[in-house]
Amino acid sequence: MDIFIINGVIYYVSDENFLNPSFLVYISIFWIGSSLFTGFYKVYRFTKFYRIFTLLATQFVIFILGYFTYFTLFKEGVLIGNQTLILGTIFLGIAFFKFLSFYALKRYRSKGLNYRKVIVIGNDESSKKITTVFKNKKELGYQYLGFFSKKESETPDFLGKINDSEEFILNNEVDEIYCTLSQLTKNQITSFTKFANENNKVIKLIPNANEFYNKNLATEYYDDTLLVLNVKKMPFNFSENRFIKRIFDLLFSLFVFIFILSWLTPIIWLLIKIESKGPVFFKQKREGINEKQFVCYKFRSMKLNRESHKIHATKNDTRVTKIGAFLRKTSLDELPQFFNVLKGDMSVVGPRPHLKSLSLEYQKDVDNYIERHAVKPGITGLAQISGYRGEIKKKSDIKNRVRFDIFYIENWSFLLDIKIILKTVLNIFKGEEKAY
Repeated sequence: MDIFIINGVIYYVSDENFLNPSFLVYISIFWIGSSLFTGFYKVYRFTKFYRIFTLLATQFVIFILGYFTYFTLFKEGVLIGNQTLILGTIFLGIAFFKFLSFYALKRYRSKGLNYRKVIVIGNDESSKKITTVFKNKKELGYQYLGFFSKKESETPDFLGKINDSEEFILNNEVDEIYCTLSQLTKNQITSFTKFANENNKVIKLIPNANEFYNKNLATEYYDDTLLVLNVKKMPFNFSENRFIKRIFDLLFSLFVFIFILSWLTPIIWLLIKIESKGPVFFKQKREGINEKQFVCYKFRSMKLNRESHKIHATKNDTRVTKIGAFLRKTSLDELPQFFNVLKGDMSVVGPRPHLKSLSLEYQKDVDNYIERHAVKPGITGLAQISGYRGEIKKKSDIKNRVRFDIFYIENWSFLLDIKIILKTVLNIFKGEEKAY
């Protein structure tokens, strides 16, 4: 809506000398980029009016600077007409829809719609205050189901002992879990955090009033004085990070298709056909994000055999053809997976996708194996450039691979992806011992 307002006002209010399609593209991209920097769209159920006004003022000051920077760099000396009217109309239009949507959502939620199911683990004075907020402020959109505690309680919203909470959360599709720090041990907090991450639940902590907490916990005020700690989110919990990664995946894949696969595919097709009978492309079902299966594409590197869908290649594998050995050594057999990236099944960088049968086997040996399914699998990954690719010979191989995968998920950045891609390219030219 904001982009529509900006483009619409500039298009209809500005004079012909001012209007330029390149400017509309520039100012739209600048708005998106600056909004990611200011956190303009990070407005939550408990966000206050003054916070929205502050975000609006900050975003618009940066927007004005970007607006005039364009003419300083590209249109110096051009008379800008109606700039006060243009900027004023844009500000009023965006402010109007910002506050309208904010209050419309509050009104909508006050009628019991668009709610999130919440429970509280523990029962003390701080937790009683937040349950009062859940019950009395319907416009926040929280459906309070009750609490779990160490001791039995005769109150109507008592749901059971703490040990019973996880089963209740799964059976009742609870969205958010609020843990009372004064009544839970450190191990219990760790356990609930792990449980929440594995089951895609939001976990928040109700703090002790007299204690200090580290920077990894974000503070949130549900009322003027009621403080709640939000456990630090992982990078892929933020929609802007997923958006950036997806755009990069699309652009990078298109580059590979146009400048590499367009001429390399016919050559590889011819070499594969000359050496052995069978299709050029090898298709196999692999596990992707949230354990959803998809068809993964590769250039065929083996002779046709019944074990190709069950057993991965091993060192000196007799099934591998001569051209196939070269393709695997240089990782060129993986190039068709850029089609999977364009489809949205995979990413350029991420944990490598496994067969479902192997995933079930690995889950028995690695406790947090399932966490690697929180993101799309990748053509290359941190584990692969760190020496953990190819055949799994012993349990420590898969444990170390998963360790690198989890580190990548928890510490992702755009620069980390670039670093992994560059290291992958270097490894292709250098050659890898486990590339067979």
